[in-house]
Amino acid sequence: MLLKMIKFNSKYIFAISMVSAMGGLLFGYDWVVIGGAKPFYEKFFDIAQSPNLQGWAMSCALVGCLLGSIISGILSDRFGRKKLLIFSAFLFLISALGTGYSDIFNVFVFYRILGGIGIGLASNLSPMYIAEVSPASMRGRFVSLNQLTIVIGILAAQLVNWQIADVVTVDASDAEILASWNGQVGWRWMFWAELFPAGLFLVLMFFVPESPRWLAKNGAEKTVEKILTRIGGTIYAQSEYVSIKESLSLSPEKVNWRQLFDPKLKKVLLIGIVLAAFQQWCGINVIFNYADEIFTAAGYGVSDILFNIVITGSVNLLFTFVAIYTVDRFGRRNLMLIGAGGLAGIYALMGAAYYFQFSGFILLFLVILAIACYAMSLAPITWVVLSEIFPNKIRGGAMAVATVSLWTASFLLTYSFPFLNKLLNASGTFWLYGLISVMGFLFIWKKLPETKGKTLEEIEHELIK
Repeated sequence: MLLKMIKFNSKYIFAISMVSAMGGLLFGYDWVVIGGAKPFYEKFFDIAQSPNLQGWAMSCALVGCLLGSIISGILSDRFGRKKLLIFSAFLFLISALGTGYSDIFNVFVFYRILGGIGIGLASNLSPMYIAEVSPASMRGRFVSLNQLTIVIGILAAQLVNWQIADVVTVDASDAEILASWNGQVGWRWMFWAELFPAGLFLVLMFFVPESPRWLAKNGAEKTVEKILTRIGGTIYAQSEYVSIKESLSLSPEKVNWRQLFDPKLKKVLLIGIVLAAFQQWCGINVIFNYADEIFTAAGYGVSDILFNIVITGSVNLLFTFVAIYTVDRFGRRNLMLIGAGGLAGIYALMGAAYYFQFSGFILLFLVILAIACYAMSLAPITWVVLSEIFPNKIRGGAMAVATVSLWTASFLLTYSFPFLNKLLNASGTFWLYGLISVMGFLFIWKKLPETKGKTLEEIEHELIK
């Protein structure tokens, strides 16, 4: 009863959550900036006629994402969340600088992979950190801030790309685009624009505390109580610390990767792996990464495509606020079902539109509808669920396994799209994503429990029996 009367320091929780979530902003920017630069750097590196090199340029960062996720899993339980988030900020800085200066394709790829490592670290650690500092009653909306900053990063990249690029005439040839300011310099500034938020993230991360749950696991009792007291006062700090210690006492003192294969963890690990992969294989990210091909097939020119991308990013941002408002009201499971079912229906219509060769506004509307559905459901809620369902003792390692699954799926999605688009055409490709969305709906319906309003320790007791 006393816990229900606690007045939490929402401003403090919001501040440290937003700083951590800047990793999400850089994730979003770095992830999408390449889509706007694509029509120009492909001409510069002479890869526009090679689906293999096109796919590699777009997906190479995902190799880094996988490496970053693995590094996070190995090191986050040893060195904590804060130090690795600082390291990710440093990688974003180096990647942005190096990618923009690249004159050789392999050098370009190297720096993209380096930025991918930063994404892998941030995508794993930012939602995990926020979940570990947030009270149960408001954890959903605070973890959703990470997705909000991802979306802000996506929109920022889209706006920057749109503003930096000079107007490209509809009938411009590849040679004319290559010789233009866009083809020689403009695409470089698209990557360099990331330097400012990356630098800000690096500086601000030094001012946030370490995760109290990680500190508790490492015996820093006084520091834990100090942080928890600042979050919710003395009564909250005492109650929460007792709950954390009880949870940690249920596992062996020494943590190793073999614990992930404990039969008790099989169910929860499977849920994490499948949901992470489904968030990517539902197909929305190809709209951001391959907007050039998708909108070209719908009859738009290069400059119109850049403007349309800004529209999709704005819708993405708007409906992320819907998710933040509803996640602690409607619950995680309901929103995930809405997202999977909604996308299945929208993709059926998109495939039909491409098949019957509709173009222009109709396809733009369906793309916007798909992004809205994704933004209010699968995009943020998957990260909320992943940050909640794993036990305290092995959260770093288990979260890494889930994010490795996510980035593996993302790599396969991004690399395969040019081939699928050529083999199945746009219609068949989106029908395939629709079928995957149906399968995801069925999995969520059967396997995903509701975690709304429960402490991390209560969720652990429920899932790990």
